[in-house]
Amino acid sequence: MYVPLLRPLISEEAIASVVDGLRSGWLGLGPKTAEFEKAFAAYVGNRHCVGLNSCSAALHLAVRSLRLPEGSEIITTPITFVSTNHAILYERCKPVFADVQPDTGNIDVASVASKITDRTRAIMAVHMNGYPCDLDELYALAHSCGLPVIEDCAHACGATYKGKRIGSHGDLHAFSFHVVKNLPMGQGGALVVRDDEVDARMRRLRWLGMDKDIRQRTEGAFHSWDYEISELGYKYHMNDLHAAIGLVQMEKLDEGNARRAEIASRYRKCLARVPGVRLLRQAEDRTSSNYLFCILVEGREALMHKLKGAGIETGVYFRRNDMYPMYQYDETLVNAEQFWRSSVSLPLHLRLTDEQVDYVIEQIRGGW
Repeated sequence: MYVPLLRPLISEEAIASVVDGLRSGWLGLGPKTAEFEKAFAAYVGNRHCVGLNSCSAALHLAVRSLRLPEGSEIITTPITFVSTNHAILYERCKPVFADVQPDTGNIDVASVASKITDRTRAIMAVHMNGYPCDLDELYALAHSCGLPVIEDCAHACGATYKGKRIGSHGDLHAFSFHVVKNLPMGQGGALVVRDDEVDARMRRLRWLGMDKDIRQRTEGAFHSWDYEISELGYKYHMNDLHAAIGLVQMEKLDEGNARRAEIASRYRKCLARVPGVRLLRQAEDRTSSNYLFCILVEGREALMHKLKGAGIETGVYFRRNDMYPMYQYDETLVNAEQFWRSSVSLPLHLRLTDEQVDYVIEQIRGGW
């Protein structure tokens, strides 16, 4: 049996929506993007959604929105995809790595507190695997120090914390709609914001700094070149083809997340007492999107080698970012070191069958 680690499920309705978009003749930033932005902002429960071409773009613009001087320190996590911390470097700021919780992989608030100095200007937090961070504690610390928080929600589309969806708790939230994420659109991202002025500025920055996008410049305006550029911007905008996919896929997001939760629950039940396996912690006051299902394993490479031989794909998310040469390695981050050395992600996606899930469990319970 072959069991892939990640695989997208694109509905026939989404495919039909793309065909309609192609026939419409409007493929770039346009009405479908605006429709998606409105719908997604309403879904997460915040004021504004700025549609972008990736979560990496959203993270960069989130940092850019803070107008930080060069050399400012942003406290962040080393356990994440590198785009999280590259966004800090793009703005010539300095990532300062906090440790993570050993049983979730999320940033540890006590470690964040210990890293704050008079050079600290912001905090970046990642909802690892789709499991929400300790947001009450994080925002309480940030507010007490006058620091903004950027939430990297790339894994957490549809997750909740204390009854509210991720994306509604703060001012800056970056989402991913990559092809294997919970809301797969082929490609794309969004920055969800609360402030009206930040929203307006991010819309300019995603379109090279122009105060009018291409649609505004072609709707009955003869002087299509009559626009202002007050700030250096980027080509970061979403397009209507991806938005068309997203509008349909969003209708199936909660149903898909419920299926992911079923698979995760079966893994947890059947692997709970397997020697050499530790499950990550779950709190009752939050729900994970279950983008990834991660376990901590003694002898990880041996298990991954066995599963590969059985036709089962696994993955490691992620290598410590501070191990890369553009960052500064922090040997005091003992939890981060242990987490990345022992974590392994098992197959979890909407094409996964119950038979495949049971096959994965059987192979792990057989030892390695």
